[in-house]
Amino acid sequence: MAQRIEDYGIVGDLHSVALVGRDGAIDWLSLPRFDSPACFAALLGGPEHGTWRLAPASGGPCTTRRYRDDTLVLETEWTTPDGTVRVIDVMPPRDDVADVVRIVEGVSGRVPMECDLRLRFDYGSVEPWVTVGDPVTAVAGPDAVTLDTPVAVTRERGGVLHGRFEVSAGQRVPFVLTHHQSFEPTPVRRDAERLLEDTERFWTDWMAQARYDGRWPEAVRRSLITLKALSYAPSGGIAAAATTSLPEMLGGERNWDYRFCWLRDAALTLQALVGTGYLDEARAWREWLLRAVAGDPSDLQIMYGIDGRRRIPEMTVDWLPGYEGSRPVRVGNAAVSQHQLDVWGEVLDCLHVAREAGLAPTDDAWTLQQALLHFLEGHWDDVDSGLWEVRGPRRPFVHSRVMAWVGVDRVTRAASRHAVLDGPVDRWRALADRIHADVCAKGFDPERNTFTQFYGSEGLDAALLLIPAVGFLPWDDPRVVGTVEAVQRELSEDGLLLRYAPYADGRVDGLPGTEGAFLACSFWLADALHGIGREKEAEQLFERLLGLRNDLGLLAEEYDVAAGRQVGNFPQAFSHVGLVNSARHLSGTVPATEVPERVDRAAGSHGDPHAPRAEERR
Repeated sequence: MAQRIEDYGIVGDLHSVALVGRDGAIDWLSLPRFDSPACFAALLGGPEHGTWRLAPASGGPCTTRRYRDDTLVLETEWTTPDGTVRVIDVMPPRDDVADVVRIVEGVSGRVPMECDLRLRFDYGSVEPWVTVGDPVTAVAGPDAVTLDTPVAVTRERGGVLHGRFEVSAGQRVPFVLTHHQSFEPTPVRRDAERLLEDTERFWTDWMAQARYDGRWPEAVRRSLITLKALSYAPSGGIAAAATTSLPEMLGGERNWDYRFCWLRDAALTLQALVGTGYLDEARAWREWLLRAVAGDPSDLQIMYGIDGRRRIPEMTVDWLPGYEGSRPVRVGNAAVSQHQLDVWGEVLDCLHVAREAGLAPTDDAWTLQQALLHFLEGHWDDVDSGLWEVRGPRRPFVHSRVMAWVGVDRVTRAASRHAVLDGPVDRWRALADRIHADVCAKGFDPERNTFTQFYGSEGLDAALLLIPAVGFLPWDDPRVVGTVEAVQRELSEDGLLLRYAPYADGRVDGLPGTEGAFLACSFWLADALHGIGREKEAEQLFERLLGLRNDLGLLAEEYDVAAGRQVGNFPQAFSHVGLVNSARHLSGTVPATEVPERVDRAAGSHGDPHAPRAEERR
């Protein structure tokens, strides 16, 4: 059985990510890319589905582990009766092949060690043809792997490559696993120590660019590294998570593949990176976006492959039993075909933030933005599936309409402020006012003093907390305060926040079962409490959320309050984006150029019949 989700750390090379457990086992790795079939899939099954354990022969979890400073160099230590040993894990920045480098370092005494490598390609279903030599080679179809180490390795029952050795204080024993295409020449031997040095230098140089002077530097810096690790260097795409089918409910069937580039998640990730000094990533993603949506922007998908491909067919991998029996295991994601109106607004907002932060506008980028806005002009009032990808009927979701307004607003601002960006500003401004009035008239419940999940709904949605954050209404508007209070009251689970109430409005999401508290939404709640003046409560919630990270500073998608465990895919970009942005907001380090101007609709302007009079404000 796999370990708890929070028992894993990660290493990555900006093409893929490996999950390394406290027992020294790599239980998940897709090669050569995030979305490739896994060659280590024990995370979703057992050792027979692929794993690589490198640890003391006595077994058991590590004593301590840590990342080396501001890098993705993972150090895992065991203190045993025979002495102390350290395993250093890295995936060096990719050149023409993928490497996993593991170096065993003796710290004290003389410790017996074991290496058990079980390669199983295609999500644990294909056992490779193995030749034990110098180096060891394993081939299965298009995939080939070499293992280069001075340790003698034998092939044991079940196809396990086994090595036993001892390491003394000051001794270092390298293992280099290299993946390449089987029809290409075997790569030249790799120097493990040099690869380690290159990896440490890369991450140190990258983190030197970070700008954050707030109160939680360690948490923010680790989250930035995690977000960078989820980026795909060749294209600029950003994966939502490194895994598939880690369950939102243990033992349930809410298990999805997140190894793709959601436009929404990527846009929010880029906003966090831009806000901390990383314009190169924003530039690369903008180029990825232009390629991915080339042709007809009205045919915008909610997600794409990390290389920009459009087709992500969903299938079940029935030979894998799933994490703790959570079936089915899914590969691909059928939500790719959903219509989610908010994505247009997220993309336009991200491009706006990058432009205001100093990313020079281009003709192609502005042409794309105009095309996206042209689509919104005719479709802002579409019913859609909402940002939570509900698999029930389409609805007029309030958040979707708010983000349509955001998209129109940001393009209008750009054309008003930048002479090189032209467009029918008056027409766009009138459209923004029309959308705003519609949302306030139909998406707000005056009796409960709260916006609702969709027009006419009795349910609420954590995304409503973003209404003031995007500038739709000011923080001190009574409707905002009422919405924050209602969302906290009705969607809280032991102080953390659900995305929505699954059973509201006749089970809005069309799925069985429930799920854990959504971590990104809980960070939004911290921001919202701070925004309405409840600063102490906001900081208490933020500190509690920091306490849910594992010992390496990593977060999954959700948290199961009853079980006291992280659940959902891991590590999750959305959660780390929430952490970074909340830390910046609560620290007061968000530049004025990044904060949307407060839109005052409370005087009844712009045709808003439900706006309260000034004397009714709190």
